[in-house]
Amino acid sequence: MEKLLDHLYVVIAVVLLFGATIFVHEFGHFIVALWRRMRVEAFAIGFGPKIWSTTRRGIEYSIRWIPAGGFVKLPQMLTSDALEGATDHGQPIPPAPPASKILVAIAGPLMNVIFAFVVATIIYFVGLPMLVNPSIIGHVDPDSDEYAQGIREGDRVVEVDGRKVTTWQDVHEITILSRHSELPVVIEHDGEHLTCQLKTRISEELGLKMLNLEPRDHPEVIEVMDGGAGQEAGLQKGDVVLSFAGVPIASRDQFIKLIKGRPDEPSAMVVNRNGEETPLTIKPKKMPDGEGLIGVIVGNTTVSVYEVMRPGPTPWAQVWGVWDKTIRTLSALFHSKETGVGAKDLSGPVGILAMLGAWVKTDYRLALSFLVLLNVNLAILNLLPVPVLDGGHVLMSILEKIRGRPLSRRLVEVVSTACALLLIGFMAYVSFYDVFERMSLFRVLYTTDSQIESVDKTPQPPIQPETPAPPE
Repeated sequence: MEKLLDHLYVVIAVVLLFGATIFVHEFGHFIVALWRRMRVEAFAIGFGPKIWSTTRRGIEYSIRWIPAGGFVKLPQMLTSDALEGATDHGQPIPPAPPASKILVAIAGPLMNVIFAFVVATIIYFVGLPMLVNPSIIGHVDPDSDEYAQGIREGDRVVEVDGRKVTTWQDVHEITILSRHSELPVVIEHDGEHLTCQLKTRISEELGLKMLNLEPRDHPEVIEVMDGGAGQEAGLQKGDVVLSFAGVPIASRDQFIKLIKGRPDEPSAMVVNRNGEETPLTIKPKKMPDGEGLIGVIVGNTTVSVYEVMRPGPTPWAQVWGVWDKTIRTLSALFHSKETGVGAKDLSGPVGILAMLGAWVKTDYRLALSFLVLLNVNLAILNLLPVPVLDGGHVLMSILEKIRGRPLSRRLVEVVSTACALLLIGFMAYVSFYDVFERMSLFRVLYTTDSQIESVDKTPQPPIQPETPAPPE
């Protein structure tokens, strides 16, 4: 029953938070349309069948069953045949001036930015949990180029591609969005800074560029397969691997490499089980390729520790951080050949809702921080000069003003329809990857245990929850 209530809480919170983002966007259109004396036919809270409705001064106000945003009906903003036949008590509705349409179009994204600042101000006062994940390096393969350049376990990454970093999230984000396959990386080694030129590799799990460096973290047993060497040795889900064959374990990849190199060899192993060190003996089974296998799934430690910074980052720092990340993401998409970042790496509505749900479950302040990211992203992407988006309305209104007469009705219809179909296809494309490629990652994030600790510190520039910039 408790789990059901938790899931219900997450669902309700996600719907309301996501709905609030859409609602404030549409309210911006609505209030400016009234100010400019444009024709407004309806304003709704939610979608679907009506729960309640009333009409005042020719505007239908309604509350609908699906509380996931809202909409405003503005016939003078339409760019199809619907406007040509629109009437007001039998009289054709006159076209709105281009300036009015521009103001109405911009008002939606502007309200999202204002809403982002409001939410960011709340975060400033209540504090923001920051993931404790310092960029300390784990195991370094002695045969690797990184080892040859002087990098050792326990060193810290302090700068990547000219940008300062403090956490592994910073390291991964900068590496992914960089246009280069070899990056200058500054390492703190024995109190001194060492500048290295490190080649990137493509992550099998994400399909994106990563440095060939690992966090210092003990791997944790996620699942034990039936009949495997791990089960025979007594390994259990949740065991944290401390050492194997007498070698201290500092990363998942190091552990896997040691297992592969010891087929049919009994090996001493020490795990942390429920806070106690437990010794085991395990004999990896020899596979047809000659490598060892123990029949378990291992990952990094599944408990995420957050420190709540009070006060939180300033509203300006939060919004600027999202702005900077979004622009760099768009730049990475534009230079896809160099970065490897493509449309498949973005998230659609499914991914957005899944991420928002994960942050709601972890801590409401992280959900609010994601809401800042979502609103700024929505504002930026909506202002792209693409017909059917607000930026498209602005572009067409500017062209109409320059021409001194409305654009060709047929041209507007064809372009708008084509862009609408492309947008729908794009949303279906990214949603496919959300469902079939990334859902397991969302599930892991949702089920990860979190530990929230309070500290009082002067906040650093915010690090937003990691997710690709969402399209509308």
